[in-house]
Amino acid sequence: MKLGLLGGSFNPVHNGHLAIARQTHEALGLDQVLFIPTSHPPHKPNDSLAPAQDRYEMVRLAIASEPSLAISDVEIRRPGKSYSIDTIRLLQEEYGTQAQLYFLIGLDAFLDFPSWREPRTLLKLCQFVVLSRPGQSFRSLSTVALLPTIPYPSLADLDAGRISQLDAPFGTQGLICLKLPPSPISASDIRSRIRQGLPVANLLPPLVESYILQHHLYQEDRNRTNS
Repeated sequence: MKLGLLGGSFNPVHNGHLAIARQTHEALGLDQVLFIPTSHPPHKPNDSLAPAQDRYEMVRLAIASEPSLAISDVEIRRPGKSYSIDTIRLLQEEYGTQAQLYFLIGLDAFLDFPSWREPRTLLKLCQFVVLSRPGQSFRSLSTVALLPTIPYPSLADLDAGRISQLDAPFGTQGLICLKLPPSPISASDIRSRIRQGLPVANLLPPLVESYILQHHLYQEDRNRTNS
C-alpha cells in the first residue's frame, strides 16, 4: 500500500489542502492520502489554534465523500507536542511493513528538516515528497544539510515548470520533488476574513464553513470588538 502522509494544523482545512492531496495522489499513484491534524505543532505558536478536536472534525467533514482521502488522530490522541518521528513509528505499527509511507511536506517546512527530531532515522522510515510552495524556490534545497547534491539545472527546471517531478537519492527511501499548481489560499487569510465577517465560500468546503460558523471558531477579535 502506497500511503501519503499529509500532516498539518489544518487551522482550518481548506480547498488548497484538498487540492494538494488530490494532486499528489494522482501524480504519485498513491492508494490513499492520510490527513494527520497536529495536536501541538512543535514549530508553530498556538495563538490562534482552534481546539484539536474541532480541527479533526473539520478535516473529517471535508474528505467524507472521497475514498482516496482518509484521516488519522494519531497525533491528537498522543499528549504533548507532535514530533514526526513518533508519528511515523506509530503509523508503521498501525499499517504494518507492507505500507510504503510517503511524507508529504511543503518546501518551506522542509528547509528546516535538519533541525527536526531524529532526521536521519526519519530518512530510513519513509520517502519524503517535497511540494512546491508560493514564493519558494527548489534551488534553496542546495543549502539544506543532510541532502545529497542535486544538480542545480534540475532544480531550476522544477522552479521554471519545465519538469514537474524530480527524483533524487536521499536516505534509504529517496526524495521526490513535486511541482504543483500554485494555490493562493492560506489558512491565516481565511481566519482573518472570518474575523472581519468577510465571505469565505470559495476557500472552504461548504461543510467546513458551516462547522466554523456553528461553533463560532476564529471569531475572537470580532467578539472582542463587539463586547
